[in-house]
Amino acid sequence: MFKTWLNLRKTGIVGMNQRNADYISVYNRRSRFPLVDDKLQTKILAEKAGIAVPELYGVIEIEHDIANLANIIKDHEDFVIKPAHGSGGNGICVVTGQLYDRYRLSNGNLLTQDEIAYHISNILSGLYSLGGQPDQALIEYRVKFDPVFEAISYQGVPDIRTIVFKGVPITAMVRLPTRMSNGKANLHQGAVGAGVDLITGQTNSAVWQNFPVDHHPDTGAPISGVQIPHWQKLLTLAAQCHDLVDLGYLGVDIVLDRDLGPLVLELNARPGLSIQIANAKGLNKLLQAVEQLETIPAPPQERAALGQAIFHKT
Repeated sequence: MFKTWLNLRKTGIVGMNQRNADYISVYNRRSRFPLVDDKLQTKILAEKAGIAVPELYGVIEIEHDIANLANIIKDHEDFVIKPAHGSGGNGICVVTGQLYDRYRLSNGNLLTQDEIAYHISNILSGLYSLGGQPDQALIEYRVKFDPVFEAISYQGVPDIRTIVFKGVPITAMVRLPTRMSNGKANLHQGAVGAGVDLITGQTNSAVWQNFPVDHHPDTGAPISGVQIPHWQKLLTLAAQCHDLVDLGYLGVDIVLDRDLGPLVLELNARPGLSIQIANAKGLNKLLQAVEQLETIPAPPQERAALGQAIFHKT
């Protein structure tokens, strides 16, 4: 592990203090934070801009509305319940089907309607929200992940996290659910982070629990060499999200649905730094290269290509 950090130092690793002082505080206006901290606002903005997101089935805002859940999901065998202001994957409930009067979760557990209602009540109370403020529960389409990830994912849906700086995608990783993460694609809960070659869209190095790994800890399948479908479209989509919320330093999380292709899952104004370990490549040189640009093209496709060129040179 020490060797990994030593190598990252040489390639220009960015620490949390530097990220906060030099990038988030400089390039991210606080007035824009609600656009990404509130998943409902993000979804509405994206839909208006023609950016593909998981379909919203309904919103539960107050306790009285919980009784309307049956009506919201009446045409859907599976769905996802998530807090509008949640973070780190907390409070997300993935229902994969129904068995008689019970709801089957992605981990195989069965919940009664009362237990689902209790979970929604906890969301509304702010149990999972940023700062513990009262929240809303979103009911939306359950993503069916692209089979390309089947061998290197456990139960949950992998996502692709891309860092976009001043509208330019500069680095990306795939977050792969594990048994430890309970099927969630969050590194701090035990998911695997696999670096991605920004040019080719292929996975390379990977990290699990801050240690380099070559194989998925549950499936045993090799992680590197997996070609991510729709790669250019995905990078362009990430670049578009900058225009959506006008945040200079942005994390964009995209899922690949087997039928619908890339869908923007959520945006993050304070993306973590483990992406550097996953790629065995620090952010410092990439960020400086973008800062030194005299002009940045307006079309998202050109910004995506620019990010690939910078990634290749550094």
